Parts: sequence; C-alpha cells; structure tokens
Amino acid sequence: MLKHKGTNIIETERLILRPYRSSDAEFMFRNWANDREVTRYLTWNAHRSVSDSENIINSWINEYSDPSRYNWAIVLRETGEPVGGIDVCHIYQNTDIAEIGYCLGRNWWNKGFMTESLKAVIPYLFDVGFEQVLAVHAAENTASGRVMQKCGMKYEGTLRRFFRSNDGRLLDLCYYSILREEFLSALEFGGEV
Repeated sequence: MLKHKGTNIIETERLILRPYRSSDAEFMFRNWANDREVTRYLTWNAHRSVSDSENIINSWINEYSDPSRYNWAIVLRETGEPVGGIDVCHIYQNTDIAEIGYCLGRNWWNKGFMTESLKAVIPYLFDVGFEQVLAVHAAENTASGRVMQKCGMKYEGTLRRFFRSNDGRLLDLCYYSILREEFLSALEFGGEV
C-alpha cells in the first residue's frame, strides 16, 4: 500500500534533490530547458524564454500540496545551482508502479550526476510503497539507458515507433524497471543497486 510523502529533500554525496523554488527559473532556462539537445528526446519542447521556465515551475510548486507528487530539482551541493530535474511522471495506481523521467543540462553529462540522482530516488520510492520503478528512453538515447542499467534496472522490452520526438520523428521506446524485491535482495546481500 502506498504511503505518499511528497517531494522531500534527498541528499547524496554531490547533490541535493529538493522541491523547485520560483528562484530556480533562470537556472532551469540557462542550464537545461532552453537546450534543444537536452530536450530532444523529451515530451516537451525547449523553452524559448525564462518566462516559460517560470510558468512550469510555478505550476509544479502548486502541485506540491499533493503528497503523491514527486518532482525534484537536481542541485549541485558545491554551488547550490540547479542543473536538471527528476520526477515521477506517471503513477500506475492499480499496480503501484512509479515511472521516472529525468533530464540534465549538457554541461553535466557524463559525470555520473544522473546515475547518482536516480540511485537516490529509487529507494525513496520503494519506501513510499511502490512495487516497481519504471523508466523509458528513446532507443537512440543510449546514454539514458546506461543510467538505468547502472541503477540496477533491467531491460523489459522495446515498443516500436511509439514516441514522437520533438523533431517529429517516430522513435522506439526502451523500457527498464527494477522490482522492490530485486532492490531489497541486492541490499540484503551487500550489493549496490
């Protein structure tokens, strides 16, 4: 049974995952939301102005009163600067599955920040009571798939021509997931997920 607790702060060695603040809009726009390369495989287009980022952040702030809403800004501990986001983009109520979405500014790619973020969010969601954590990536976006694999997620399959990219192409979507019992088993045997 799910015991929702909302978007609480999660700290890792290099990051602080926290609720968005209205003051994050300029960072969001500059660090990731205006970059077409970052948003290439996402469901939303690159922001054209800081006001686009302000509007979406304000809508997210309003959603935080709902304890079933999970949406974190990824903040560098060293600088306090938001560089990306990770959220539960869909909850499958009948099966207690949380689907994760994430993005990170291009300047912070290939440094382990997204893996560190996802590794922190997975146990948080299992603590809420989810039975499975699911994530998807466009087949072309292999770097996102590597993040999922590093976090202990297993490849489930590919839905062909299932997703329309921002440039209008139909792309295959690869599904990965980790089950609660897989996560707990890895912890029990001292493994890292």
